[in-house]
Amino acid sequence: MTYTALVPVKTLATAKSRLAPYLSQHQRETLVLDMLHHVLHVLLDNSLLEWVSVVSPDPRVLAQAKTWGAQALVEEQKGHNSALQAAALREQAKGVTAILTISADLPLLCTSDIQALIEQSKQHQVVLGSSLDNSGTNALLVCPPLALPYLFGSDSLHRYLDASRQKHLSSVVLRRIGLAFDLDTIGDLRELQVLRSESRDEVELAACDLAS
Repeated sequence: MTYTALVPVKTLATAKSRLAPYLSQHQRETLVLDMLHHVLHVLLDNSLLEWVSVVSPDPRVLAQAKTWGAQALVEEQKGHNSALQAAALREQAKGVTAILTISADLPLLCTSDIQALIEQSKQHQVVLGSSLDNSGTNALLVCPPLALPYLFGSDSLHRYLDASRQKHLSSVVLRRIGLAFDLDTIGDLRELQVLRSESRDEVELAACDLAS
């Protein structure tokens, strides 16, 4: 199987707006790029991923992604899901057989999280990495590519599961801290500081599989 990864990123000017009361524009932009750098480092470290691409309308994001070794894909369509659909079509044309779409704001993501997604894809056509509240989707691995439309947004996890059932696609949900912990609020930022003060092994033992 041939895998590729897509990482969508909004414009830096609008990123992490919920943190605006606490962080300056420059601080928010730096935070976004730092998390993107981390996610790309983890993805590029996996030899099974043929390509890792950042999808964004922001030239600064795309330029930085290229310096970190990722491909830069300019958004061809407006709207999160439409832009990803267009990017996935381009990736599919390269002959890939599975596409991983993953959030750029996963500061605890590690290599074993990507390996777990890929391992599950050998048995399931749709592999989902859930958010902490089990309603959102932070990672989506689909084989074959575009077997499902992009449905990111409110309650996306359940909508992906419903769509998988309707199309008779085998699906599974992974609940791991590295995939689930995204950073959007000041509470998330404080929690991240707590988690980083503990060892990675302790975090994984306590919460790597949140629903098991």
